Amino acid sequence: MVADLLRRRGLVTTALGITQTLAWGSTYYLPAVFADPVCEALGMPRTLFFGIFSGALLLSGLVGPAAGRLIDAYGGRDVLAASNLVFAAGLALLSLATGPVTLALGWAALGIGMGFGLYEAAFATVTGLYGREARNAITGITLFAGFASTVGWPASAFMIEALGWRGALLAWAALHLVLALPMNRLLVPKAPPPAPAAAPAGTAPGGVPWTMVVLAAVFAATAFVSTAMAAHMPRIIEALGATPAAAVLAASLIGPAQVAARVAEFALLRRASPLVTAGLAAGLHPVGAALLAVLGPVAALPFALLHGAGNGLLTIARGTLPLALFGPVGYGLRTGLLAAPTRLLQGGAPLLFALVLDTTGPRAALLLSGTLTALSFLALLLLSRRRSSPGAS
Repeated sequence: MVADLLRRRGLVTTALGITQTLAWGSTYYLPAVFADPVCEALGMPRTLFFGIFSGALLLSGLVGPAAGRLIDAYGGRDVLAASNLVFAAGLALLSLATGPVTLALGWAALGIGMGFGLYEAAFATVTGLYGREARNAITGITLFAGFASTVGWPASAFMIEALGWRGALLAWAALHLVLALPMNRLLVPKAPPPAPAAAPAGTAPGGVPWTMVVLAAVFAATAFVSTAMAAHMPRIIEALGATPAAAVLAASLIGPAQVAARVAEFALLRRASPLVTAGLAAGLHPVGAALLAVLGPVAALPFALLHGAGNGLLTIARGTLPLALFGPVGYGLRTGLLAAPTRLLQGGAPLLFALVLDTTGPRAALLLSGTLTALSFLALLLLSRRRSSPGAS
């Protein structure tokens, strides 16, 4: 059975990469394109729209550990397939929204779907299938899904232009039913029985490993920045003086930069410690943010490339660091727990950045994002030194 799973790994990775691209493009990356037409049609402020979206991210964090437990116990195939049904239902509900209450209902369904159907679930699925050999599969999935914004934003804009925002949401829902659902259900094999769990080493008082605490903080801070940029990067660049077309062009480079960085990771860094990759990744955004804040629109392209490359590597690190540091046993629950604070901070990112942009301007937003990622870099550096020192657990 193990040999058969390994032979199918390329097919499984491709299937999950495609379905993850669709899942991210039709949920996490919706607000950047849909906020304006939806708010205009429903007569509601953008801050309320992003507040509802934040609530969906919070909900996804709350259900993430439960999703991890299910995948640890039964494998990810059926969990991911069920998430496609939930995504489709949530998108259909959004298409019927007539005000804040119905909009919130749709985003609540999408929040549940995100908790059960985004990267953490896909990474746990391949870890259940391949154990410690899952690193290449995790990287492969992110190579595909790194184009989620590059594909999702233009696709959403095109569908809104052709079908209206309600029709566009229904089109995304249909893609979950006719494409993602059969791929997840038919191309992802059933996982072998789980191995017995063991208590992790290096546990702090209260039963939580110190390394988990550091990883949770780093993942939450960097995901906060990633979410804020996904929702507001074009606005930040435009607020610094770029034209709308130039701002969109710069932001559209995030996807290719993510994928290029992941290809480099696979080719050059796959034998390096994931801590090295994560530390390098966390250090790229503050450099780009400083360039953009000082130089203005002329640095928009370098900023987008540095941010995209760092974000691409950090996405891999979120899957490979827990695997390398703790092993495959209990991976689903562990990544679900790590994702919970991540989603909590992500939930506040779109609204907070909207407030920062509107009240103090783009440079203050860049200072905030640069500081968070710089602190993450320092935390990973300290963790790496602590683990490499004699006697460290």
